[in-house]
This record gives sequence, C-alpha cells and structure tokens, in this order.
Amino acid sequence: MIEPGGYVRDLLTGTPGASAVAHGWVKTRRDSKGVTFIQLSDGSSFADLQVVIDAGTIPDDVLSGATTGACLRVSGELVASPGAGQAVELKCAAMEVLGTADPQTYPLQKKGHTMEFLREIAHLRPRSNTFGAVYRVRSALAFAVHKFYQERGFVYLTAPLITTSDAEGAGAMFGVSTLDMMNLPRTDNGAIDFAEDFFGKRAHLTVSGQLEAEIFALAFTNVYTFGPTFRAENSNTPRHLAEFWMIEPEMAFCDLDGNRKLAEEFLKYVIQYALDNCAADLEFFNKRIDDTVLKTLENVATSDFAHITYTEAIAIL
Repeated sequence: MIEPGGYVRDLLTGTPGASAVAHGWVKTRRDSKGVTFIQLSDGSSFADLQVVIDAGTIPDDVLSGATTGACLRVSGELVASPGAGQAVELKCAAMEVLGTADPQTYPLQKKGHTMEFLREIAHLRPRSNTFGAVYRVRSALAFAVHKFYQERGFVYLTAPLITTSDAEGAGAMFGVSTLDMMNLPRTDNGAIDFAEDFFGKRAHLTVSGQLEAEIFALAFTNVYTFGPTFRAENSNTPRHLAEFWMIEPEMAFCDLDGNRKLAEEFLKYVIQYALDNCAADLEFFNKRIDDTVLKTLENVATSDFAHITYTEAIAIL
C-alpha cells in the first residue's frame, strides 16, 4: 500500500535531495541520447511525475518492459527539474516492472481521444486525462458535501435503495424482481403475482430518499441523504439520467427562507472547495472542454443569488 506522502501529488511538491519511491502507470516514454524519460501517473493528480533514467542504471531486460501503460515501482532521489512544468523529477536508481503492456496494442496514447473511442475501452479510460479529472473532481465534491453538512450538525442518512414506495408519485421506477421473466406467475385474473416474488410484493429502485429523511428529521432535527437514485424516465436529454446521485436535506425547524439560504451556502461551498482543491483538473476542463468553466464557477461562488417571489418567477418564465 502507498503510504501517506508517497503519492505522485505529494512527490511533486517534495524537497530536492529526498529519497522517494513512486508507484504508477507509464503515460509516455521518451528515449534521448542514452537517457530515458518516463511520465508516471498514479491518478492522484492531473500532473505526472517525470522519471529520469540514465543509461546503464537499469538492466535492459527490465527497462524494456517500461513501455506506455506498464505498471512500475520506481525508487531514487528527487532532484530539481531543469525543464518547465515541474519543480522536481525523480532520478531513478531502481525499478521494478509490476505489470507489462504491449506497446503495439495499448490503446491510450499521448494524443487526445474522443469520448466515443474511450467508450470502447471502458476498462482503461479511467487512465485518460478526461476521466481522471472528472473523477478527482467528483471525489472532492463528494467529500465537500459531507463536510458542509457535518460542519452544520446534520446527521447523514443512508436511505434504502430497494423500496416498495414511490416517493415521487410519478410512476417512473425501475422494478426489482427475482421472478423468471420467461415464466411469470399469474393471479386468477391474469396479472403478475408479485406475492411469489422475493419481497412478496412489487419492489423498485428508489427514486428519492425523501420519505426516510422526513421521518428521521423528526428525530434528529437536521438530516441529509446522499446516494444513488434511479429514474425510469424515457427522456434522452442531457438533463435526464437513469442513475444519478442526489442530495436531500430535511430540517425539522426551518422555513422557506432558511431553506433558500442553505441551498445558496451549499452551492457556493462545494464549488469553492473544487476551485481550491482541483485547480489543475478544472483548468483542463476550461482549456479542453468549455472555456467558460472557471469563469462560471468563480462567478457562482462569489456572487449573491437573486431572490424573487413565485409570481416574479412565473412572469420571467
């Protein structure tokens, strides 16, 4: 296991002259005038660690396995980097190839890849810059969600994912069943006999943890749910997902104005947390995905939200 301080993100801010051990996967390899340069990533940061291997330091039969995609354990000394882009690099003294990758067939290369291509290599796409940035930001945001509510005395509630109730009442729910779909039991009137099912009645994936949250709020005052939610809405738009994570706070002693203030505080908090802790990832999005990302997030985090009445909202719509 990598110990605290041993991740690439930590080594990149290390002190020249310190010994270091790095683990990760080869992003790129370049050989020049007897020196091998390897960009090593362990997913802990957007930036990679440059590993410099002088000729003769590592046996050829070992170094030959350090191709793009290979998994390595590298030890050596952190030295000041003469190149731009990183303060330090790792001068390799020893290397172990933990897993090989065929350089002729390994699909991830230095060039950018389309989302369509990455969809075809789902087992490797977490190593791409795009997916790496997305999931580091997602991880930071999930932590920020809990941090925000815990700092305000809320109790975290894990609502059931399998339920017999429809919290939204829309009927767009995914069913959960152990019945044989090719030989369904029937009642006398021809309907599916869910009494023969696992729970003895119809069951579904949850569309909301709201019902449980309302009950628990009457015992714990302030609670929140944060977990996966499922909606069987047949709407093929960017705003409709069959599965997503939803946050639902419930407060026993609160009015509409308090609810509004909490929502504004929450959005500003998690956005600012991402800006403070995921700068490189967000900069990548701003450069490659949408050049308004940073400006938009900074504007939301620092601006006061407009407050309007329901009547005013209807007029605007």
